Amino acid sequence: MKIVRRISLFLVLAGILLGAGGYAAIRAQQFFYPNRYPVQEKTTKEQETQTEQIIETSSVEIPVITADTTYLVEQINLSEGSVEEQEDTIPVKYIGLNREELVEELAAYDKNPPLTELEKGFETIELTAFSKDRVVICKYYKEAAPKSFYLMVADHFVVVYEEDKKTLYLNTDILLDSLDDSLQAEIIQGKYVENEEALYNFLESYSS
Repeated sequence: MKIVRRISLFLVLAGILLGAGGYAAIRAQQFFYPNRYPVQEKTTKEQETQTEQIIETSSVEIPVITADTTYLVEQINLSEGSVEEQEDTIPVKYIGLNREELVEELAAYDKNPPLTELEKGFETIELTAFSKDRVVICKYYKEAAPKSFYLMVADHFVVVYEEDKKTLYLNTDILLDSLDDSLQAEIIQGKYVENEEALYNFLESYSS
Protein backbone atom coordinates (compact mmCIF):
# COMPACT_ATOMS: atom_id res chain seq x y z
CA MET A 1 0.00 0.00 0.00
CA LYS A 2 2.87 2.33 0.79
CA ILE A 3 4.33 1.69 -2.66
CA VAL A 4 1.00 2.47 -4.32
CA ARG A 5 0.65 5.69 -2.33
CA ARG A 6 4.18 6.73 -3.25
CA ILE A 7 3.51 6.06 -6.96
CA SER A 8 0.25 8.07 -6.82
CA LEU A 9 1.97 10.93 -5.05
CA PHE A 10 4.74 10.86 -7.65
CA LEU A 11 2.21 11.01 -10.50
CA VAL A 12 0.36 13.90 -8.86
CA LEU A 13 3.58 15.83 -8.38
CA ALA A 14 4.62 15.12 -11.96
CA GLY A 15 1.27 16.42 -13.22
CA ILE A 16 1.54 19.55 -11.12
CA LEU A 17 5.07 20.23 -12.32
CA LEU A 18 4.05 19.63 -15.97
CA GLY A 19 1.12 22.04 -15.66
CA ALA A 20 3.24 24.64 -13.92
CA GLY A 21 5.88 24.34 -16.62
CA GLY A 22 3.35 24.79 -19.40
CA TYR A 23 1.79 27.79 -17.72
CA ALA A 24 5.23 29.32 -17.17
CA ALA A 25 6.08 28.77 -20.87
CA ILE A 26 2.89 30.54 -21.99
CA ARG A 27 3.51 33.42 -19.66
CA ALA A 28 7.11 33.70 -20.86
CA GLN A 29 5.99 33.72 -24.51
CA GLN A 30 3.47 36.48 -23.80
CA PHE A 31 6.15 38.44 -21.96
CA PHE A 32 8.81 38.18 -24.66
CA TYR A 33 6.37 38.40 -27.63
CA PRO A 34 3.63 40.74 -26.41
CA ASN A 35 2.48 41.82 -29.93
CA ARG A 36 2.25 38.44 -31.59
CA TYR A 37 -1.43 37.81 -31.04
CA PRO A 38 -2.63 41.46 -31.10
CA VAL A 39 -0.92 41.97 -34.51
CA GLN A 40 -2.83 39.01 -35.94
CA GLU A 41 -6.04 40.39 -34.53
CA LYS A 42 -5.29 43.84 -36.03
CA THR A 43 -4.51 42.31 -39.41
CA THR A 44 -7.80 40.47 -39.36
CA LYS A 45 -9.66 43.69 -38.54
CA GLU A 46 -7.88 45.54 -41.37
CA GLN A 47 -8.83 42.80 -43.81
CA GLU A 48 -12.45 42.99 -42.68
CA THR A 49 -12.39 46.80 -43.12
CA GLN A 50 -10.89 46.53 -46.62
CA THR A 51 -13.48 43.92 -47.56
CA GLU A 52 -16.27 46.20 -46.37
CA GLN A 53 -14.81 49.10 -48.39
CA ILE A 54 -14.62 46.96 -51.54
CA ILE A 55 -18.20 45.81 -51.10
CA GLU A 56 -19.34 49.39 -50.47
CA THR A 57 -17.47 50.69 -53.54
CA SER A 58 -18.84 47.99 -55.80
CA SER A 59 -22.36 48.81 -54.70
CA VAL A 60 -22.08 52.44 -55.95
CA GLU A 61 -24.16 52.79 -59.12
CA ILE A 62 -22.51 54.49 -62.12
CA PRO A 63 -25.19 56.43 -64.05
CA VAL A 64 -25.67 55.40 -67.67
CA ILE A 65 -28.00 56.52 -70.45
CA THR A 66 -31.20 54.53 -70.82
CA ALA A 67 -34.09 54.62 -73.26
CA ASP A 68 -35.97 56.73 -70.69
CA THR A 69 -33.24 59.39 -70.42
CA THR A 70 -34.40 62.83 -71.58
CA TYR A 71 -32.17 63.94 -74.48
CA LEU A 72 -31.97 67.69 -75.07
CA VAL A 73 -30.06 69.30 -77.94
CA GLU A 74 -29.16 73.00 -77.83
CA GLN A 75 -28.26 74.55 -81.18
CA ILE A 76 -26.25 77.73 -80.71
CA ASN A 77 -25.83 80.07 -83.67
CA LEU A 78 -22.57 81.93 -83.05
CA SER A 79 -23.22 84.37 -85.90
CA GLU A 80 -26.60 85.51 -84.56
CA GLY A 81 -26.07 84.76 -80.87
CA SER A 82 -29.29 82.73 -80.79
CA VAL A 83 -30.03 79.48 -78.91
CA GLU A 84 -32.61 76.89 -79.90
CA GLU A 85 -33.36 73.98 -77.57
CA GLN A 86 -35.33 70.90 -78.49
CA GLU A 87 -35.96 67.46 -77.02
CA ASP A 88 -34.88 64.78 -79.43
CA THR A 89 -34.90 60.99 -79.67
CA ILE A 90 -31.76 59.66 -78.07
CA PRO A 91 -29.50 57.86 -80.57
CA VAL A 92 -29.54 54.11 -80.02
CA LYS A 93 -25.74 53.94 -79.92
CA TYR A 94 -25.73 56.24 -76.84
CA ILE A 95 -27.90 53.91 -74.74
CA GLY A 96 -25.85 52.16 -72.05
CA LEU A 97 -23.00 54.68 -72.11
CA ASN A 98 -21.67 56.42 -69.01
CA ARG A 99 -20.40 60.01 -69.01
CA GLU A 100 -16.83 59.22 -70.10
CA GLU A 101 -18.00 56.95 -72.92
CA LEU A 102 -20.45 59.57 -74.19
CA VAL A 103 -17.72 62.22 -74.20
CA GLU A 104 -15.61 59.90 -76.38
CA GLU A 105 -18.52 59.42 -78.79
CA LEU A 106 -19.05 63.19 -79.07
CA ALA A 107 -15.33 63.72 -79.69
CA ALA A 108 -15.52 61.28 -82.62
CA TYR A 109 -18.61 63.12 -83.93
CA ASP A 110 -16.75 66.44 -83.64
CA LYS A 111 -13.88 65.13 -85.78
CA ASN A 112 -16.13 63.67 -88.48
CA PRO A 113 -19.48 65.50 -88.53
CA PRO A 114 -22.09 64.55 -91.16
CA LEU A 115 -22.15 66.56 -94.39
CA THR A 116 -25.56 67.95 -93.48
CA GLU A 117 -24.04 69.45 -90.33
CA LEU A 118 -21.15 70.99 -92.26
CA GLU A 119 -23.59 72.59 -94.68
CA LYS A 120 -25.29 74.25 -91.71
CA GLY A 121 -21.96 75.67 -90.53
CA PHE A 122 -21.20 73.13 -87.79
CA GLU A 123 -18.30 74.22 -85.55
CA THR A 124 -18.17 71.88 -82.55
CA ILE A 125 -20.20 69.82 -80.05
CA GLU A 126 -20.00 69.39 -76.29
CA LEU A 127 -21.72 67.69 -73.36
CA THR A 128 -23.08 70.20 -70.83
CA ALA A 129 -25.18 68.00 -68.52
CA PHE A 130 -25.26 64.29 -67.74
CA SER A 131 -27.33 62.07 -65.48
CA LYS A 132 -29.34 58.90 -65.93
CA ASP A 133 -32.46 61.07 -66.19
CA ARG A 134 -31.26 63.95 -68.39
CA VAL A 135 -28.53 64.57 -70.97
CA VAL A 136 -27.89 67.94 -72.61
CA ILE A 137 -25.79 68.30 -75.78
CA CYS A 138 -24.70 71.64 -77.24
CA LYS A 139 -24.03 72.04 -80.96
CA TYR A 140 -22.37 75.22 -82.16
CA TYR A 141 -22.88 76.64 -85.66
CA LYS A 142 -21.38 79.58 -87.50
CA GLU A 143 -22.73 80.56 -90.86
CA ALA A 144 -20.07 81.35 -93.40
CA ALA A 145 -20.20 84.91 -94.66
CA PRO A 146 -21.26 85.05 -98.32
CA LYS A 147 -18.35 85.55 -100.70
CA SER A 148 -18.23 88.25 -103.31
CA PHE A 149 -16.00 88.32 -106.40
CA TYR A 150 -14.56 90.46 -109.16
CA LEU A 151 -14.38 89.58 -112.84
CA MET A 152 -11.12 90.81 -114.36
CA VAL A 153 -8.90 90.18 -117.40
CA ALA A 154 -5.68 88.17 -117.73
CA ASP A 155 -4.14 87.30 -121.15
CA HIS A 156 -7.40 88.20 -122.95
CA PHE A 157 -9.42 85.78 -120.81
CA VAL A 158 -11.90 86.52 -118.04
CA VAL A 159 -10.63 85.48 -114.60
CA VAL A 160 -12.34 85.53 -111.22
CA TYR A 161 -10.73 87.06 -108.14
CA GLU A 162 -11.96 87.03 -104.58
CA GLU A 163 -13.22 90.26 -103.02
CA ASP A 164 -9.69 91.41 -102.11
CA LYS A 165 -8.90 91.58 -105.89
CA LYS A 166 -5.61 89.80 -105.15
CA THR A 167 -6.53 86.16 -104.57
CA LEU A 168 -7.24 84.25 -107.78
CA TYR A 169 -10.42 82.21 -107.39
CA LEU A 170 -10.95 80.78 -110.88
CA ASN A 171 -9.65 80.84 -114.44
CA THR A 172 -12.27 80.71 -117.20
CA ASP A 173 -12.24 79.94 -120.91
CA ILE A 174 -14.25 83.10 -121.70
CA LEU A 175 -12.44 85.39 -124.15
CA LEU A 176 -12.92 89.06 -123.40
CA ASP A 177 -13.46 89.79 -127.12
CA SER A 178 -16.44 87.41 -127.19
CA LEU A 179 -18.42 89.73 -124.90
CA ASP A 180 -20.31 92.87 -125.86
CA ASP A 181 -18.47 96.19 -125.55
CA SER A 182 -20.26 97.44 -122.42
CA LEU A 183 -19.56 94.18 -120.53
CA GLN A 184 -15.93 94.24 -121.69
CA ALA A 185 -15.55 97.72 -120.26
CA GLU A 186 -17.00 96.62 -116.91
CA ILE A 187 -14.68 93.62 -116.67
CA ILE A 188 -11.61 95.69 -117.62
CA GLN A 189 -12.44 98.01 -114.73
CA GLY A 190 -13.23 95.02 -112.46
CA LYS A 191 -16.85 93.87 -112.49
CA TYR A 192 -18.29 93.21 -109.03
CA VAL A 193 -20.23 89.95 -108.50
CA GLU A 194 -22.14 89.82 -105.23
CA ASN A 195 -22.16 86.08 -104.49
CA GLU A 196 -21.44 82.58 -105.78
CA GLU A 197 -24.88 82.15 -107.29
CA ALA A 198 -24.49 85.29 -109.44
CA LEU A 199 -20.98 84.19 -110.43
CA TYR A 200 -22.09 80.76 -111.62
CA ASN A 201 -25.02 82.26 -113.49
CA PHE A 202 -22.57 84.46 -115.38
CA LEU A 203 -20.20 81.56 -116.13
CA GLU A 204 -23.04 79.37 -117.41
CA SER A 205 -24.27 82.16 -119.65
CA TYR A 206 -20.94 83.02 -121.31
CA SER A 207 -18.85 79.84 -121.16
CA SER A 208 -18.43 78.07 -124.48
